[in-house]
Amino acid sequence: MNIGEIARLSGLPAKTIRYYEEIGLVQPLRDANGYRRFRQADLHRLTFLGRARSLGFTIEDCRTLMQLYADKARASADVKCLAEEHLRKIDQKLAELAEMRRTLSNLVEACAGDHRPDCPILADLAAGSETATAHVDQSVGKGASQSQAASG
Repeated sequence: MNIGEIARLSGLPAKTIRYYEEIGLVQPLRDANGYRRFRQADLHRLTFLGRARSLGFTIEDCRTLMQLYADKARASADVKCLAEEHLRKIDQKLAELAEMRRTLSNLVEACAGDHRPDCPILADLAAGSETATAHVDQSVGKGASQSQAASG
């Protein structure tokens, strides 16, 4: 199979397949003219990678999962551990997104959205910016006073 055929069958863009080849996740054969020639095993690997990536696994996680899949003496506990860690990261991200949603929802609710210029959304964003600026100013001030104390 050429790259167009394997892309169609695997559901992955040709660019992604070339990238996976570049980083060693798939290694198609090469014809005398240099064209890639994919085998059924390559299709299986690419489909596996596509599914793992669609579940949010990192490239390195995918590399590990593929190694575990190929190892017939693997312990399923190793696979489960990797999946559980990924699930913890997803749960953490969901909690962060839920908090972002709550905050933004409160801000949208507080904004009248009318012709007046005052806007709680902008005020909150500016307050966050001022807080960050104040924190940097305090850090710089502490660093200067610590430098002066050390040299005095």
